[in-house]
Amino acid sequence: MLHVVDSLERGGLERLVNDLAIAQHQAGWNVAVFSINDTQGYRQCLEDAGVPVIVGHKQGTLDMQVLKLLRHTLKSTGIRTVHAHNFVPSYYAAIALIGLRPKVAQVVTCHDMGTRLNNRRLRALFKWSVGRSQRIAMVGRQVFERFVSTGIVPASKACTVLNAVPIDHFVITPDKRSWARQALGLASQDLVVGCVGRLVELKNHATLIKLWPDVLRARPDARLVLIGDGPLRDTLQKLAFELGVADHIVFAGLRENVAQLLPALDIFALPSLTEGVSIALLEAMATGLPSLASKVGGNIEVIEHGQTGLLFDLQEGQALRQALMALVGDEALRAQLARQARTWTQTNASLNVLTTRYASLYGEAHEQLR
Repeated sequence: MLHVVDSLERGGLERLVNDLAIAQHQAGWNVAVFSINDTQGYRQCLEDAGVPVIVGHKQGTLDMQVLKLLRHTLKSTGIRTVHAHNFVPSYYAAIALIGLRPKVAQVVTCHDMGTRLNNRRLRALFKWSVGRSQRIAMVGRQVFERFVSTGIVPASKACTVLNAVPIDHFVITPDKRSWARQALGLASQDLVVGCVGRLVELKNHATLIKLWPDVLRARPDARLVLIGDGPLRDTLQKLAFELGVADHIVFAGLRENVAQLLPALDIFALPSLTEGVSIALLEAMATGLPSLASKVGGNIEVIEHGQTGLLFDLQEGQALRQALMALVGDEALRAQLARQARTWTQTNASLNVLTTRYASLYGEAHEQLR
């Protein structure tokens, strides 16, 4: 089978494809990944694990050379199932499959709420590709309802497949905690709140930074760690300096070893303005971290408020502050939420659950193809 992606540059979608393809390969599948654009990111990780990566080096809007390479890959390797991830890969794959014999089943996963589909051309091409696909998976119920209710995906083809993470990679031990804190320049006694994600407006890091003076009044040993990079880095660093909290905030930058760094945290925060089903949140919960997240998108499917984490309403001005201070001030609550979060993730969002679900979905797609 062949996974088709825009690229393998580091992000939640790309991380999921990396983990899924490697798990499928280890289970004995003949699996490869086709990247439409020039890419590095997870490419080396996949190749090191024995999963071939074909790179299209896309130029322009609809690159015929990429389509030819994709079609050649499908024909020469005997691919029977194509798994396209999001919108451009879905129509590239659908075009490449036209007229192929024997027929190849196509499954598409929608990894987000589809705001890019406001572009009429992309929306039309994606809807066309949906018509030529057998099954369309949504990463959460909110995503499912959006695509079906807007008529982009027919309910007969749609299903929900929750994102997942390799649970065994995410765990806290005293040694791992000590190593991670040293790697981030943190003291053993610090109370550490962390966030993983690109430094962009939708991730809402500024709101978290603005709360840090209040946090420090309650816990002078509190540190905020932002793992990730992006165009707002300078702006956010300036804000931290202006608020007098720059010495208490670590801008860790883009890291390839997030699983090894998460044990440094005491609390995970995700104040995003929008989310699908966040891989970063699932990884934090799998690690056994008490988490708080905005009440948007797939966050409400992952966190049961007061059970597996805390949710806050972006429309309520003090809600994030109240949730954050509740966790900062209550060690027993942190421990309870952490235990329940890891248990939920093991049951509902492990990589074993994901690979089994997609294997079933591929089978359904082939049944529809006949």
